[in-house]
Amino acid sequence: MTRSVMVWGTSSGAGKSWLATALCRWAARQGVAVRPFKAQNMSNNARVVAGLDGGMGEIGAAQYFQALAAGVEPTVDMNPVLLKPETDTASQVVVHGRVDVELSRMRWRERSARLGAAARASFERVAVASELVVIEGAGSPAEINLAPTDYVNLGCARWARAAGDFAGLLVTNIDLGGAFAHVYGTWALLPEDLRPALQGYVLNKFRGDAALLEPGPRTLQELTGVPLAGVIPMLRGHGLPEEDGLHGHAAAPTGAAGARAGLRIAVACAPHISNLDEFQPLLQVPGVRLAWARTAADLEGADWIVLPGSKQVSADLAWLREQGMAAVVQRHAAAGGVVLGICGGLQMLGQRLVDIAGHDGAAGVDVGGLGLLPVATHYGPDKQVRRCTLRFADVDGPWSPWRGVAAIGYEIHCGVTVPVAGAAPRVALVDEHGQALGWQAGGVLGVYAHGLFESPALLRALWGAAAPSLARTFDLLADQVEAHLDRRLLDRILLGRP
Repeated sequence: MTRSVMVWGTSSGAGKSWLATALCRWAARQGVAVRPFKAQNMSNNARVVAGLDGGMGEIGAAQYFQALAAGVEPTVDMNPVLLKPETDTASQVVVHGRVDVELSRMRWRERSARLGAAARASFERVAVASELVVIEGAGSPAEINLAPTDYVNLGCARWARAAGDFAGLLVTNIDLGGAFAHVYGTWALLPEDLRPALQGYVLNKFRGDAALLEPGPRTLQELTGVPLAGVIPMLRGHGLPEEDGLHGHAAAPTGAAGARAGLRIAVACAPHISNLDEFQPLLQVPGVRLAWARTAADLEGADWIVLPGSKQVSADLAWLREQGMAAVVQRHAAAGGVVLGICGGLQMLGQRLVDIAGHDGAAGVDVGGLGLLPVATHYGPDKQVRRCTLRFADVDGPWSPWRGVAAIGYEIHCGVTVPVAGAAPRVALVDEHGQALGWQAGGVLGVYAHGLFESPALLRALWGAAAPSLARTFDLLADQVEAHLDRRLLDRILLGRP
């Protein structure tokens, strides 16, 4: 029999991901064999992990970090269904780490039974290998329009209940206002068979004197029978990436107030950006200012311009041109400025994007890139998903500090990029087999590898300092749980103590 604790939220952005991560770390520090699980994630922030067949697959970044917090190897079973948004109305469906083209084309209610079955099989494998499973819900469990097919919140709770002891926690973002109404409404709309499992609610991101909350918690307990499990204060700069990337912050300066004089790195944020979590360490490097750029004006004056990953490269490139941002990038490069393209960003930097069959976007695409690297990308049905050991080769200029430095990275992309006919661009990055994964031309560098800024060696080579370690971040989150949640409740639902 396996214990399970499910972290539900009153909405997206309530704090489910960080609380689940904190609980994983807290339980691991108590000597518990704990693993994370989320039946379905919707995010373009993905990580490469071990698959079911000995190969590699992709899962949402949140479960990747939760597994590391728990001290276990991440696997595709921890997030068996990943939806990667491609448009406002369509997503690529990844099941057990691999793209499922058939399910991607089906309507939601038509495919939910099959997705639910795949998710349940994964949950059962995770449960068998664990003393405790920390389950992250999705959105809210009170979406009554989705309840008949909601295997992510409601179905998963019932699987966990059948597997052993089960308890739910409900977290809400009190900084947004209306927290008590959100908690009460969610409790009221939970199915009657699951309400008794709700053991406490957590008020997240609180600023002020917690004593001023009364009589709110007491009244809410009288109405629902559910006690307040704890009040988590606003915690900025904890180091855990946001699950879905940006949350409206146009710029995020780091370090002391004097950091304004430091290096300004502007990340161009097109509509289909992906893997923004890999820039989290830059928020914590002294003397570096990271800015999310949504307009041409946001790019002006930057020391570096970064083109990040993209789920729809040609569409995002068209958007950058429409906004005037592509022209700023080209002028910046022509003036000797530093430009970094990662994955889809690398593809944009090249001469052409050829996607006749529509594997990356609309069929029939054959468009010019930004022309800053003498390479071209051709798209096909295969998707590269792997982890790799990297080494920077004969880079020069602003990138010379990385020459010869090794790191671990990962690839998740469609498309094959090669030099254009007659060109011999400088190979900047190679994998363990000597295969080129990046090219340089002056201050312009394009690489396929994600995760470079998570390498302490690369950060120190450039800036003489690295971001705090992930272990420190996980312990900081667990310390918040230790300090602010009801210890008797934690002992009972996570450790199984009476």
